[in-house]
Amino acid sequence: MLRRQLRQACGSLAVVGVVLLAGCGDDDQFNPTSVAYPRDNSLRLNQIQVLGTHNSYHVQPRPALFEALLRFGTLAQAWQYSHPALDQQFETQAVRQIELDVSADPVGGLYANRAGMKLIHQPTASGIPELSQPGFKVLHVQDLDFESTCWTFVECLRTLKSWSDAHRGHVPIMILVEAKDDPLPIGVTGAAPPIPIGPAEFDALDAEIRSVLPAQQIITPDEVRGSHATLEEAIKTDGWPTLAQSRGRVLFTLDNAAKRDAYLEGHPSLVGRILFTNAEPGDPDAAFVELNDAVPDHDKIRQTVAAGYIVRTRADADTVEARSGDTTTRDAAISSGAQFVSTDYPVPDPQFGAGYQVTIPMGTPARCNPINAPPGCTSLDIESPAYLRSR
Repeated sequence: MLRRQLRQACGSLAVVGVVLLAGCGDDDQFNPTSVAYPRDNSLRLNQIQVLGTHNSYHVQPRPALFEALLRFGTLAQAWQYSHPALDQQFETQAVRQIELDVSADPVGGLYANRAGMKLIHQPTASGIPELSQPGFKVLHVQDLDFESTCWTFVECLRTLKSWSDAHRGHVPIMILVEAKDDPLPIGVTGAAPPIPIGPAEFDALDAEIRSVLPAQQIITPDEVRGSHATLEEAIKTDGWPTLAQSRGRVLFTLDNAAKRDAYLEGHPSLVGRILFTNAEPGDPDAAFVELNDAVPDHDKIRQTVAAGYIVRTRADADTVEARSGDTTTRDAAISSGAQFVSTDYPVPDPQFGAGYQVTIPMGTPARCNPINAPPGCTSLDIESPAYLRSR
């Protein structure tokens, strides 16, 4: 359907005899990196809406362990979803926002053994070399819900960078980082004790990002703040970077509001930091706001977007909507104008049979924000549907 829409658009988007979309015509000639975007110097990062995934690295527990976890109640049902590799999400599912959960492991090996495997009388040693290396690990719940498509933060970022480098015309990709140091929800003998994440650990996290991505590929708080005293003042005055300034780049945000103070320590208004914090409007570091309850927060999200902030919300949670097929939250999330709409289901999950799915309407893969995009804006002003090439 989207491919047909692109062809129809190609037939109409011609100005003074010059086709604006270099990808129009024969499929074999499609080249998304050469697409011209006439609105790039006026459209801004916060004037779009894209699809995101929740816990984007996640693979549901192996069947035997999953069945064992169900004996502890319904908690494991919330873990019954899987995502393909990050580059596959970008390429085939139109995803432009991901979420990575990071657990500190400065020495290495803290999560190389999985105590939860004792529940199914299997060896606890993972045998995964990456888990023995120093650095942040990417997993959901240590010892229990630990399967991942990329074991380390650095590995995840390298996958992101490789795809980004090959698709330089993409709209900015947002990486939501959740710092994990919670105890296990159920007792398991021999479980790994998480390392608390504070200012020093956040310094190490920023360093890992810089080890993979060059400075020019990251949209930072310093860049957005410019000469203003605070981020809040900057977005209220100058606004976010234009798409011309943002294509082929990424920005990082911090999920945990409870970790905001630790990340800000020694970095007022995020000076020198990489992540945008989950702040409240009115705070000096306020630029990114997380409002995950799309139904009760619907009007608040619209107001927050209209005020110039970027917002992440969720279309579903804990597999509830996928099991029931209920689209109430999904529809509220999309109509709210939140720039990043996160889901576990960019494609339907056949194990539930309800056909539940989240896509951005007319997104190719992004659309003009329904709250603040200028008149006349179309999805093809934002990003040509390069991901359709692999379908």
